[in-house]
Amino acid sequence: MKKSLVALALMGAFGGAYAQSSVVIYGTLDTGIQKTTNTANSATQISKRDNNKLGFRGVEDLGNGLKALFQLEIRYEPDTGVIENTSRPLFQGQSRVGLQGSFGTIRAGRGLTAFQESTIAFEPWSGQPNVAGYMTNLQVAGYTSDPLGPAGNSANRFSNAVWWNSPVWNGFQLNVNVGTKEANGNPVIIGRGTAAAPQYPANSMASANPYSVSATYTQGPISAMIATERNAVETSLWAFAASYKPTTNLKLMGTIVKQDQGHTVAVNNDTDSWVLGLNYTTGPGKILAGYGQKSPDGQLKTKQISVGYEYSLSARTYLYVDLANKKTPLTATAVSDVNQKHYSLGIHHNF
Repeated sequence: MKKSLVALALMGAFGGAYAQSSVVIYGTLDTGIQKTTNTANSATQISKRDNNKLGFRGVEDLGNGLKALFQLEIRYEPDTGVIENTSRPLFQGQSRVGLQGSFGTIRAGRGLTAFQESTIAFEPWSGQPNVAGYMTNLQVAGYTSDPLGPAGNSANRFSNAVWWNSPVWNGFQLNVNVGTKEANGNPVIIGRGTAAAPQYPANSMASANPYSVSATYTQGPISAMIATERNAVETSLWAFAASYKPTTNLKLMGTIVKQDQGHTVAVNNDTDSWVLGLNYTTGPGKILAGYGQKSPDGQLKTKQISVGYEYSLSARTYLYVDLANKKTPLTATAVSDVNQKHYSLGIHHNF
């Protein structure tokens, strides 16, 4: 009895000494079959709609409203069991640690940029990188957040960076992150240089600190985002997005993006894009649809229309089918476009 009273007294005097903590293991399994015509490999193949991941997320209550947190996320290929794109890091999805309190959340490491993380809410496929979706091309105007990463690395993350997410004030939140100039193992980027003297040689340091800023607002059925980002080779981007839910079952959304590659491209260095989409839930099913265009200076437009359907078997598992038609130029100097049709069918499970 006396030992119990002493323990309780110590807990009261040193609040953090017996702090509550929790670790959650989570992940995604997504696999199916797909076929995309007029590509390097037009055969029907085992593929995925979403990234497959295994994650570990932890929170420790330090007392007085302060929490320590971490998140590690591995990405893998379910059909072979290998790490996703073997040139990528083990914790490709995320590797961050930080603190949360009345000041908001501060984290350091690797993860989605503020812009890339915020824009997911305004894409019909919720940012899933499947061929029928828009996140990896049209919704970001072909922009990459990580041009100085290794070949094949993810294009929508910063490594060696810090993040700050403000508290939510009456529906408004500010999200900021800044990367360092560290060399990350990039291949040669000729840019405004020459093959003999490229603008960014292999394994270059950034010419400026990359940064990303987004401001989001949600109030009732209306949500909006405005964002700007500059990557390590000083390509800049501006984006505006909004969504509206006229009913609980229907969500309408749209995004407008402008990319400026003036630092590395001498002429025709601007790219504009826009995407309109919707989600409509009816019973256990959900309809996804969208249309978008990407318009690079001096090049043919990319045009894409997509439709998808999800059928929920449970709160964590659904079947899906996606259909898409995309008209896209084969190269930057092409004078005619290629018509690509995409078909996919699969199953998605969250755990």
